[in-house]
Amino acid sequence: MKKSIVLSAFLSLVMSFGAVAQEVKPEEKKRELGHYNENKFRQMYDEMATPNMFRTASGAPGPAYYQQKADYKMNLELDDKNKKLYGSETITYYNNAPEALEYLWVQLEQNIERPDSKTPLVENQNMDKSITVTNFTKKYMDKPFEGGFNIEYVKDAKGNPMKYTINQTMMRIDLPKPLKNGEKISFSIKWWYNIVNYMEGAHNGRSGYEQFPDGNRLYVMAQFFPRMAVYNDVEGWQNMQFWGRGEFALVFGDYDVNITVPADHVMEATGVLQNRNDVFTAEQIKRWELAEKTFDKPVVIVTQEEAVAKESSFSDKKKTWKFKAQNVRDFGFSTSRKFIIDAMAVDLPTNKPLAISIYPKEANPLWGDLSTKAVAHTLKTYSHFTFDYPYPKAVSVSAEDQGMEYPMICWNYGRPDEKGFVSDRIKYGMLGVIIHEVGHNFFPMIVNSDERQWSWMDEGLNTFLEYLTETSFDPNFPATRGPAKNIVPYMKGNQKYLEPIMSNSENIYNFGANAYGKPATGLNILRETIMGRELFDYAFKTYANRWKFKHPTPEDFFRTMEDASAVDLDWFWRGWFYSTDYTDIGVKSVKQYFVSTEASKETQAMFNRRGRKISDGEPMLYLVAEDTPDFNPELKKGFDVKNVQALSDYLNKNYSVEEKNALKSPKYFYEVEFEKPGGLIMPIIVELQFEDGTSETHKFPAQIWRKNNDIAKRVFATEKKVVKIQVDPKLETADVDVENNYWPKGETESKFDTLEKK
Repeated sequence: MKKSIVLSAFLSLVMSFGAVAQEVKPEEKKRELGHYNENKFRQMYDEMATPNMFRTASGAPGPAYYQQKADYKMNLELDDKNKKLYGSETITYYNNAPEALEYLWVQLEQNIERPDSKTPLVENQNMDKSITVTNFTKKYMDKPFEGGFNIEYVKDAKGNPMKYTINQTMMRIDLPKPLKNGEKISFSIKWWYNIVNYMEGAHNGRSGYEQFPDGNRLYVMAQFFPRMAVYNDVEGWQNMQFWGRGEFALVFGDYDVNITVPADHVMEATGVLQNRNDVFTAEQIKRWELAEKTFDKPVVIVTQEEAVAKESSFSDKKKTWKFKAQNVRDFGFSTSRKFIIDAMAVDLPTNKPLAISIYPKEANPLWGDLSTKAVAHTLKTYSHFTFDYPYPKAVSVSAEDQGMEYPMICWNYGRPDEKGFVSDRIKYGMLGVIIHEVGHNFFPMIVNSDERQWSWMDEGLNTFLEYLTETSFDPNFPATRGPAKNIVPYMKGNQKYLEPIMSNSENIYNFGANAYGKPATGLNILRETIMGRELFDYAFKTYANRWKFKHPTPEDFFRTMEDASAVDLDWFWRGWFYSTDYTDIGVKSVKQYFVSTEASKETQAMFNRRGRKISDGEPMLYLVAEDTPDFNPELKKGFDVKNVQALSDYLNKNYSVEEKNALKSPKYFYEVEFEKPGGLIMPIIVELQFEDGTSETHKFPAQIWRKNNDIAKRVFATEKKVVKIQVDPKLETADVDVENNYWPKGETESKFDTLEKK
């Protein structure tokens, strides 16, 4: 009875469980979701603008490419006593666009210095825990500087007032009727503004004056006139406000400029001086004519003695300097009674421009010794890599706490201390700034990219050529930007503070590294490691010549570099320019193999699975790893052809004596597995070091990662035993972690070990 009850209860339980089981459906296997193409080598169609009649898929200007033109006639007067600039200009604007324009946009960058400027309001602030009395007064008590343009009028060619609207650093001029394709319009603007001391907290530190203790001033004048904004096929009017960092997109044109200054001043400016006989002495003119024929060393035109003699004169008389410039995108000038001038000619294949320096006595002897020589070397080097410098001169101006460029003229940092001492830091710092700013004549003054949008297109390309110029000027030049290893601290930094190179100028956290260093380094890696110098140099020169005196975009650069080299670089642009990925390639594992005439059990099993007999067909050789269970230690003696009868017979039968002598004799075999913890694609550069102290380097193209983004394997057959394997031995790829670059592991010294040795 009891048994029956128990059995019945068990059956009931089973039936009950079965019922429940029927209700619970077996868990269905979920399908993985699909994904977009994330291959690092996918093409850039989704990132780049579609080619059209204006800009071709090859990166060249298209058959319908156009650009506007703006000519300027200006009369300027510098009021040295009151630190004011007065100006009037007539602008003739040519509409070459296929569409009509209802209004014009004019740039007013000086308005960044207006008391109501919004530029200071966009910067974050922290409370100062301590502050000097001077800075406290300026920050919390003084009235704001009364800067910015005072527009007195805007008139048409007949003298009638034109309607205009000012929005911060932009001014819209409304046209009475649309300006059609092929038409031009002339209008006049009169203005004045208070000149800022650029060394005392100016929002736009590129322009203003430097005050000397004796009352003299050194003026570096730029963005001093209302300038036409760019209108093009890419974005119409370039009317982004000037916030202080993203610089200037400007129109090419011709300039006719008269500048009135105190009679004891000496100046240089964009363009060719038209009245040299009126502003220089007869002796100075003779020196100038000598400089035009001197190619080996600078000729002093205005001596230090002549400059010093005028420092205390403060003449009440005036003198007008007249300059003309053709096909330039901007105009700048510098004036002071303190200036010394020297110059020398530069021998280029198609042009003989003058390299010129102007500087106060405070800059000597450093500037007299090096400035003009650096200018000349820069023109030669940049011309070699791009095109012959087309303008008649390039001027370097000594302006402390400066580094800024304009067509044919630039302001540059670096002077001895009060005792005349020049440290290496000051010397090389000055040389680097001069090379960089003179180099800007090529990018963006001639290859005229939009600095307001893409700082890297001028700063990055220019910094790359600066690096080549610095190292050719002085092989021991302590270049900071260019070598791949120097960008590692930035690329391994906190991702919160990193942006892709392809970011607008105003949105970059670390501007120097992002707009200057990283693009320059990328180009250097392309030249030295990926493309090779010959292919890179040809493509880079092609880009420069295609777009000189034109307005290129990033796509035009990317496409031209590929078009002229037949090197697919989409993977590089996507990784280096469009992402914040970093390089990290290491050695994951190394397996050594030995040649055997006997198959291992593992190999035999493989043949069996395939339904084949090892004895079938041609005699076989087997490569057996040391960790194979049935490994024969005798194999470690090394492989010798003479010990393998089947191989010897094959060679004797199929190769002549001469052919056999030319064959390699590998004895050691290594399977190396490389890993890529970093997201950035790069070639694998690997050095094998042998037990006899010799080494050999292998380079595998970046495409080795095309089917597996994480792992790559290569087999090395060597005649000598490998004792060490190192990835990227010369630090060419900006690898952020070299600890995993070695085999055997632990080959690198720790920081502690290094410190212990000191």
